[in-house]
Amino acid sequence: MLSRFLSGHRCLIVTLAGLQLTLRRSLDMKDHRVTDPTLYRSLAGALQYLTFTRPDLSYAVQRLCLYMHDPREPYLNAMKHVLCYLRGTTDLALQLFRSTTSHLIGYSDADWACCPATRRSTSGYCVFLGDNLLTWSSKRQDTLSRSSAEAEYREVANAVAETSWIRNLLRELHIPLFTATLVYFCKPGATSAHQIYKD
Repeated sequence: MLSRFLSGHRCLIVTLAGLQLTLRRSLDMKDHRVTDPTLYRSLAGALQYLTFTRPDLSYAVQRLCLYMHDPREPYLNAMKHVLCYLRGTTDLALQLFRSTTSHLIGYSDADWACCPATRRSTSGYCVFLGDNLLTWSSKRQDTLSRSSAEAEYREVANAVAETSWIRNLLRELHIPLFTATLVYFCKPGATSAHQIYKD
C-alpha cells in the first residue's frame, strides 16, 4: 500500500504532531475535490484496518474517515502525511508483555467542539492492564456538548464503561483484580462542574 501510493512522493521524517492543525481546519467548499475518491476511500479503509494494532493512528484515521463521502485535496494531503509517518515507523507495533502488576487503569480525554463544521467533540480513551495496552478508542461524540466539562463527562463515562466491562470479563475468566480500577482524565472542570456548595 505504501509503495503504491507514495511512489514519486518524497517523505521526510514525519510525526503526527503537525497533522492535527490540518485536521482541525474546516473543510472549505472551494478546496478541490479529489480526482479519484475511490482511492481515498480505499486508503482510509486500509488505515482503519491498521488501527487494530497501531493505536497511535486512531485519532488521525478517525478524522480522515469523516470525509470519505466527499474527499478534498487537503485531506488527501493529510492522508499522505499519515502514510509517510507509517513508512518511517514500520517497526512499531502493539506488544504485550508478561506483567507482574494487575492494575486496571484507564485514561480519557475529550477535545471539546473540535469540529469547526458541527462543533461536536472528539473523545478518546485507552485502558491498560499492568503495562499492557488492552483497548483504545478515538471517535467523535454522538451528541453536542455545551461545555468542555460536559464533553469530559461523556468521555469519562465511556472509559468507565469500558474498564467495567474488562473487569467483569476478567472476573468471568477467573482472573480477579484485587485493586481498585482507576480512570484518569484531564480537565478539572469535569470534577467541579456539579459540586454543591454549602453556606
